[in-house]
Amino acid sequence: MDRGKQFVGQSKAILDAVERASRAAALSRPVLVIGERGTGKELIAERLHHLSDRWGEPLVVMNCAALPETLIEAELFGHEAGAFTGASKARTGRFEEADGGTLFLDELGTLSMAAQERLLRAVEYGEVTRIGASRPTQVDVRIVAATNEDLPALAERGDFRADLLDRLSFEVITLPPLRAREGDIIVIADFFGRRMAAELLWDDWPGFSDSVIDQLEEYPWPGNVRELRNVVERAVYRWDDWSKPVGTVVFDPFASPWAPRSAPRRESGGRVEALPPVELKPAFDYAAITDLRAAVDGHERAIVESALDRHRWNQRRAAEALGLSYDQLRHCIRKHGLNESGESAEGGKAA
Repeated sequence: MDRGKQFVGQSKAILDAVERASRAAALSRPVLVIGERGTGKELIAERLHHLSDRWGEPLVVMNCAALPETLIEAELFGHEAGAFTGASKARTGRFEEADGGTLFLDELGTLSMAAQERLLRAVEYGEVTRIGASRPTQVDVRIVAATNEDLPALAERGDFRADLLDRLSFEVITLPPLRAREGDIIVIADFFGRRMAAELLWDDWPGFSDSVIDQLEEYPWPGNVRELRNVVERAVYRWDDWSKPVGTVVFDPFASPWAPRSAPRRESGGRVEALPPVELKPAFDYAAITDLRAAVDGHERAIVESALDRHRWNQRRAAEALGLSYDQLRHCIRKHGLNESGESAEGGKAA
């Protein structure tokens, strides 16, 4: 398997999922892979293929959400010349391309009902009919499908065929999100960090500072391993002092004081929706200010301290409440010497 495409981790949650995939690989039965974005669904599909007796045959990947509904069926099943406008010559579909091997259908939940019906026949009878053809073609294809949708709930609502779901769910492998993989965040971060350092031709890998390790472990990782890889590789390439552990990490690359603001929302009629008026009230006597910088710093400190107290010193929530990135809040805390006890780093109770 490609060096860049492998599972890294030691938590029981991910090892159980990988083990289940390894056991299912030997059987030419359909497998559903469920998981949030960035959890490694395609890696599971590759494992199912490469550990099966089909490993020498094609592994064909199709993202069902990447094509408009009008082209999905032609892409899956192929078409004959003249079958529709623009079909100047015959074309094989993904099923025929995967004959003897594995077809990986990503974002399965986006398939239209018409495509689901034809897919059901392909799964049930092992035959596909090109658009515009009169006779079906026999194919031997193992199907692995992936989604981040709740397919049973979609089936209950009538948005997904229950009989197709029954055919595809011989085995269901649900991948854990990164936040549930105890102990894996730093292991994976170290793996990506070392690889990026080697790509940048660093003499050695200095690792991460304690503060960066704490931030990596506290972050919720909505984008899972894919997001972690981006964050780590960005931190390594921006770090200039290779002799010291990487000491800065940026979770949101779009965070900037100069970031453009979103345009006002428009109502269905096209009229710009008015924003609620903001009432400005003086917080203190501006006429008594004799040192502007000290007044601004004091006001900033009071706001940050109040937000931290309200959120019981959960820095991530306090940053969100203030509209700051985690790094920006950490900068304010260091700037004003704040800590959880309410005392400044220089000593004494914070004012």
